[in-house]
Amino acid sequence: MTIREVTAAFSRLRAYCESEQFAGWDPYDGLNSKIFKALPLVGRSPLARLVWIQLFKRNPINLRPLALVPKERNAKAIGLFLHGYCNLHRIGGPLAEGADARIHELGDALLHMATPGYSGMAWGYNFPWQCRREFLFPAGEPTVVATQFCASALLEAYDITGRDEFRDAAISSARFVLRDLHRTPVGDGELLSYSRMPGNDTIYNASLLGSRLLMLCRAYGAPDGDELLRVARSSVAAACSMQRPDGAWTYGVKDATQWVDSFHTGYNLDALHTYITLSGDDTFTPNLERGLDYYTSRFFLPDGTPRYYDTRTYPIDIHCPGQLFVTLSRLGRWQSRRTLASSVMAWTLSHMQSPRGYFYYQLKQGISSRIPYMRWSDAFMFAAMSHYILEEKKYADTLL
Repeated sequence: MTIREVTAAFSRLRAYCESEQFAGWDPYDGLNSKIFKALPLVGRSPLARLVWIQLFKRNPINLRPLALVPKERNAKAIGLFLHGYCNLHRIGGPLAEGADARIHELGDALLHMATPGYSGMAWGYNFPWQCRREFLFPAGEPTVVATQFCASALLEAYDITGRDEFRDAAISSARFVLRDLHRTPVGDGELLSYSRMPGNDTIYNASLLGSRLLMLCRAYGAPDGDELLRVARSSVAAACSMQRPDGAWTYGVKDATQWVDSFHTGYNLDALHTYITLSGDDTFTPNLERGLDYYTSRFFLPDGTPRYYDTRTYPIDIHCPGQLFVTLSRLGRWQSRRTLASSVMAWTLSHMQSPRGYFYYQLKQGISSRIPYMRWSDAFMFAAMSHYILEEKKYADTLL
């Protein structure tokens, strides 16, 4: 897989996303249907909402045009695109053309997309979604995951533009984590909740991404740095005390979340590395190394096929290959696993990119979904491929 081939594939993706103005559908946006909203009695039923969302998420045929689900911008997607354009700025050359203007544009968009009424800047999704039968996430309800992606991208945009409003908005998100999220004692520390909504407080990757956000805010001058460090360390300690001896993390603490999957493991590694690097605390370095070895050895086949779970391959989600490139880049492990990255990229471009430039959501053993999803597939791969090109630039004379 040559850098020119990857660059050409990325350019097709970029052209598609820019032509759509970074707006699109989402696997979970079924409740945005104007038809469903016109059925108020049905819309009050948690079961009906759950079934409706799954109908759209699992169906390989795109029902959204018929159900009048609009294409919209999603805050997390905008954060991912902003991160990708910041990488293009660093790459330079032809790929950087127009990147700086996009950084200003998307950074401004994120400032306006934050959900008001919280202790600090925080971001959610542009659609409501039913979480099993327990509770309904309203549209815009902030999560620590979306907020981490948005705030960290704004910090990168600040590095490039020098615009204080980007930095100030990002570091204010530390208050959202500290004051609006609740904490659950687990193992040697406390896990941060996914949101302020009840029943989602024992998920490792969400808590660790909260730690990552706190450490980044601390590094950029957020007040109460000692408290940020203490809470971040407690979250890291909780997750690491629950890591299996072989290096794996299950998705969460509860019995219903005892699977081990690829891209959430990558999230954990990113967050753990950020904590170690910015804190200078190497207590958890052995956890990082065991986790990285498990991740790279169990989730990718010799031909580059990514696996969703550590015990089975399908469904192959586009996050599975994409997160590999981000993780290897952020952890500084690209050179030692460059062959793996190349084989996974070659497989992904061959099997999961449409001739129109966008990426497929999932491949299954039966009929697969080839619906373009802007947040889940395209924004994620835009950021991931920018990492791949950024790293491979070190080995290439030219990208085009």
